[in-house]
Amino acid sequence: MEFLKNAAWRYATKKFDRNRKITQQNLEFIKKSIQLAPSSYGLQFYKVLIIEDQKLKEQLMPHSWNQEQIIDCSHLFVFCNYQSVTDQLVDDYIERKSIIQETAFESIEGYGAFIKSKIAEKSTEETTTWLKNQTYLALGMLLSICADLKIDSCPMEGFEPDAYNRILNLEKKNLNACVIATTGYRDITDNTQHENKVRKSVELLFDII
Repeated sequence: MEFLKNAAWRYATKKFDRNRKITQQNLEFIKKSIQLAPSSYGLQFYKVLIIEDQKLKEQLMPHSWNQEQIIDCSHLFVFCNYQSVTDQLVDDYIERKSIIQETAFESIEGYGAFIKSKIAEKSTEETTTWLKNQTYLALGMLLSICADLKIDSCPMEGFEPDAYNRILNLEKKNLNACVIATTGYRDITDNTQHENKVRKSVELLFDII
Protein backbone atom coordinates (compact mmCIF):
# COMPACT_ATOMS: atom_id res chain seq x y z
CA MET A 1 0.00 0.00 0.00
CA GLU A 2 2.92 2.34 0.68
CA PHE A 3 4.02 1.88 -2.94
CA LEU A 4 0.63 3.08 -4.19
CA LYS A 5 0.84 6.14 -1.94
CA ASN A 6 4.28 6.99 -3.31
CA ALA A 7 3.15 6.40 -6.89
CA ALA A 8 0.25 8.77 -6.37
CA TRP A 9 2.60 11.30 -4.76
CA ARG A 10 4.96 11.48 -7.75
CA TYR A 11 4.27 13.66 -10.76
CA ALA A 12 6.22 14.99 -13.72
CA THR A 13 7.95 17.80 -11.85
CA LYS A 14 8.02 21.01 -13.86
CA LYS A 15 10.14 23.13 -11.52
CA PHE A 16 12.91 21.91 -9.25
CA ASP A 17 14.49 23.57 -6.23
CA ARG A 18 18.00 24.20 -7.54
CA ASN A 19 19.40 24.45 -4.00
CA ARG A 20 18.38 20.94 -2.96
CA LYS A 21 20.61 18.08 -4.05
CA ILE A 22 20.25 14.32 -3.92
CA THR A 23 22.59 12.85 -1.30
CA GLN A 24 25.36 10.50 -2.35
CA GLN A 25 23.72 7.73 -0.34
CA ASN A 26 20.42 8.11 -2.19
CA LEU A 27 22.23 8.39 -5.51
CA GLU A 28 23.98 5.08 -4.87
CA PHE A 29 20.63 3.55 -3.96
CA ILE A 30 19.13 4.81 -7.24
CA LYS A 31 22.07 3.43 -9.23
CA LYS A 32 21.74 0.03 -7.58
CA SER A 33 18.01 -0.02 -8.31
CA ILE A 34 18.53 0.80 -11.99
CA GLN A 35 21.19 -1.89 -12.12
CA LEU A 36 18.52 -4.39 -11.02
CA ALA A 37 16.05 -3.32 -13.72
CA PRO A 38 14.87 -6.09 -16.05
CA SER A 39 16.16 -6.23 -19.62
CA SER A 40 15.72 -8.58 -22.55
CA TYR A 41 17.77 -11.75 -21.92
CA GLY A 42 19.37 -9.79 -19.06
CA LEU A 43 21.74 -8.19 -21.57
CA GLN A 44 21.46 -4.56 -20.39
CA PHE A 45 22.34 -3.19 -23.82
CA TYR A 46 22.35 0.40 -22.61
CA LYS A 47 24.36 2.90 -20.60
CA VAL A 48 23.06 5.45 -18.08
CA LEU A 49 24.81 8.79 -17.81
CA ILE A 50 24.25 10.78 -14.62
CA ILE A 51 25.00 14.45 -15.17
CA GLU A 52 25.53 16.70 -12.16
CA ASP A 53 27.94 19.20 -13.73
CA GLN A 54 26.03 22.47 -13.96
CA LYS A 55 27.94 23.82 -16.95
CA LEU A 56 27.21 20.67 -18.92
CA LYS A 57 23.52 20.88 -18.03
CA GLU A 58 23.49 24.48 -19.23
CA GLN A 59 25.07 23.35 -22.48
CA LEU A 60 22.36 20.72 -22.95
CA MET A 61 19.41 22.94 -22.04
CA PRO A 62 19.02 24.66 -25.47
CA HIS A 63 18.83 21.17 -26.98
CA SER A 64 16.15 20.16 -24.47
CA TRP A 65 13.44 22.49 -25.77
CA ASN A 66 14.78 25.07 -23.28
CA GLN A 67 13.05 23.27 -20.43
CA GLU A 68 14.32 24.67 -17.15
CA GLN A 69 14.20 21.32 -15.38
CA ILE A 70 17.49 20.54 -17.10
CA ILE A 71 19.41 23.23 -15.23
CA ASP A 72 17.35 23.30 -12.03
CA CYS A 73 17.42 19.58 -11.28
CA SER A 74 19.92 17.92 -8.99
CA HIS A 75 20.89 15.17 -11.44
CA LEU A 76 20.06 14.62 -15.09
CA PHE A 77 19.83 10.98 -16.18
CA VAL A 78 20.49 10.21 -19.83
CA PHE A 79 19.51 6.69 -20.88
CA CYS A 80 21.54 5.63 -23.90
CA ASN A 81 20.81 2.60 -26.03
CA TYR A 82 23.52 0.82 -28.00
CA GLN A 83 23.35 1.80 -31.66
CA SER A 84 24.26 -1.70 -32.82
CA VAL A 85 24.80 -5.15 -31.36
CA THR A 86 28.01 -7.08 -31.93
CA ASP A 87 28.77 -10.71 -31.14
CA GLN A 88 31.35 -9.45 -28.65
CA LEU A 89 28.64 -7.75 -26.57
CA VAL A 90 26.79 -11.05 -26.28
CA ASP A 91 30.03 -12.90 -25.51
CA ASP A 92 30.76 -10.38 -22.76
CA TYR A 93 27.35 -11.11 -21.22
CA ILE A 94 27.89 -14.87 -21.36
CA GLU A 95 31.31 -14.46 -19.72
CA ARG A 96 29.74 -12.30 -16.99
CA LYS A 97 27.00 -14.88 -16.50
CA SER A 98 29.62 -17.65 -16.28
CA ILE A 99 31.61 -15.83 -13.59
CA ILE A 100 28.70 -14.61 -11.47
CA GLN A 101 26.75 -17.87 -11.59
CA GLU A 102 29.93 -19.97 -11.32
CA THR A 103 29.11 -21.91 -14.45
CA ALA A 104 31.55 -23.16 -17.06
CA PHE A 105 31.59 -20.83 -20.06
CA GLU A 106 31.41 -23.81 -22.42
CA SER A 107 28.20 -25.05 -20.82
CA ILE A 108 26.31 -21.83 -21.60
CA GLU A 109 28.06 -20.85 -24.82
CA GLY A 110 25.12 -22.34 -26.72
CA TYR A 111 22.78 -19.89 -24.98
CA GLY A 112 24.92 -17.08 -26.33
CA ALA A 113 24.64 -18.52 -29.82
CA PHE A 114 20.86 -18.67 -29.39
CA ILE A 115 20.73 -14.99 -28.38
CA LYS A 116 22.86 -14.02 -31.37
CA SER A 117 20.59 -15.96 -33.73
CA LYS A 118 17.43 -14.31 -32.37
CA ILE A 119 18.96 -10.85 -32.68
CA ALA A 120 20.14 -11.65 -36.23
CA GLU A 121 16.54 -12.42 -37.20
CA LYS A 122 15.55 -8.81 -36.57
CA SER A 123 15.68 -6.16 -39.26
CA THR A 124 17.80 -3.07 -38.66
CA GLU A 125 14.65 -1.12 -37.78
CA GLU A 126 13.41 -3.84 -35.42
CA THR A 127 16.80 -4.00 -33.69
CA THR A 128 16.87 -0.23 -33.20
CA THR A 129 13.37 -0.25 -31.71
CA TRP A 130 14.22 -3.21 -29.48
CA LEU A 131 17.38 -1.52 -28.19
CA LYS A 132 15.56 1.73 -27.45
CA ASN A 133 12.77 -0.10 -25.62
CA GLN A 134 15.27 -1.54 -23.15
CA THR A 135 16.10 1.92 -21.83
CA TYR A 136 12.46 2.51 -20.88
CA LEU A 137 12.54 -0.48 -18.54
CA ALA A 138 15.47 1.14 -16.73
CA LEU A 139 13.67 4.50 -16.78
CA GLY A 140 10.65 2.90 -15.11
CA MET A 141 12.87 1.64 -12.31
CA LEU A 142 14.31 5.13 -11.83
CA LEU A 143 10.87 6.71 -11.53
CA SER A 144 9.70 4.04 -9.08
CA ILE A 145 12.69 4.20 -6.78
CA CYS A 146 12.68 8.00 -6.80
CA ALA A 147 9.04 7.98 -5.71
CA ASP A 148 9.90 5.49 -2.96
CA LEU A 149 12.67 7.81 -1.73
CA LYS A 150 10.42 10.88 -2.05
CA ILE A 151 12.73 12.26 -4.71
CA ASP A 152 11.03 14.08 -7.56
CA SER A 153 11.53 13.17 -11.19
CA CYS A 154 10.39 14.02 -14.68
CA PRO A 155 10.80 11.68 -17.67
CA MET A 156 11.44 13.69 -20.84
CA GLU A 157 11.42 12.90 -24.53
CA GLY A 158 11.52 16.58 -25.45
CA PHE A 159 15.17 16.88 -26.42
CA GLU A 160 17.40 16.59 -29.49
CA PRO A 161 19.17 13.20 -29.41
CA ASP A 162 21.64 14.15 -32.14
CA ALA A 163 22.79 17.21 -30.16
CA TYR A 164 23.10 15.13 -26.98
CA ASN A 165 25.09 12.53 -28.91
CA ARG A 166 27.44 15.21 -30.18
CA ILE A 167 27.91 17.07 -26.89
CA LEU A 168 28.35 13.89 -24.85
CA ASN A 169 30.49 12.24 -27.52
CA LEU A 170 28.20 9.22 -27.62
CA GLU A 171 28.43 8.03 -31.20
CA LYS A 172 32.09 7.09 -30.79
CA LYS A 173 30.98 4.86 -27.93
CA ASN A 174 28.26 3.12 -29.99
CA LEU A 175 25.62 4.91 -27.91
CA ASN A 176 22.53 7.00 -28.63
CA ALA A 177 20.68 9.25 -26.19
CA CYS A 178 17.20 7.72 -26.11
CA VAL A 179 15.29 9.20 -23.18
CA ILE A 180 16.20 11.49 -20.29
CA ALA A 181 14.92 12.18 -16.79
CA THR A 182 15.49 15.03 -14.38
CA THR A 183 15.61 14.28 -10.66
CA GLY A 184 15.75 16.32 -7.48
CA TYR A 185 13.20 18.07 -5.30
CA ARG A 186 10.14 20.05 -6.32
CA ASP A 187 10.10 23.79 -5.89
CA ILE A 188 7.29 25.11 -3.69
CA THR A 189 6.23 27.38 -6.57
CA ASP A 190 5.58 24.47 -8.93
CA ASN A 191 1.79 24.59 -9.17
CA THR A 192 1.66 21.29 -11.05
CA GLN A 193 2.17 19.43 -7.78
CA HIS A 194 -1.27 20.53 -6.61
CA GLU A 195 -3.14 19.26 -9.67
CA ASN A 196 -5.19 16.09 -9.40
CA LYS A 197 -3.59 13.17 -11.21
CA VAL A 198 -5.49 12.35 -14.40
CA ARG A 199 -5.65 8.64 -15.18
CA LYS A 200 -8.18 6.29 -16.76
CA SER A 201 -10.31 4.39 -14.27
CA VAL A 202 -9.22 0.84 -13.43
CA GLU A 203 -12.39 -0.43 -15.14
CA LEU A 204 -11.57 1.41 -18.35
CA LEU A 205 -7.86 0.58 -18.37
CA PHE A 206 -8.04 -3.16 -17.72
CA ASP A 207 -9.80 -6.11 -19.29
CA ILE A 208 -9.54 -9.53 -17.63
CA ILE A 209 -9.89 -12.21 -20.28
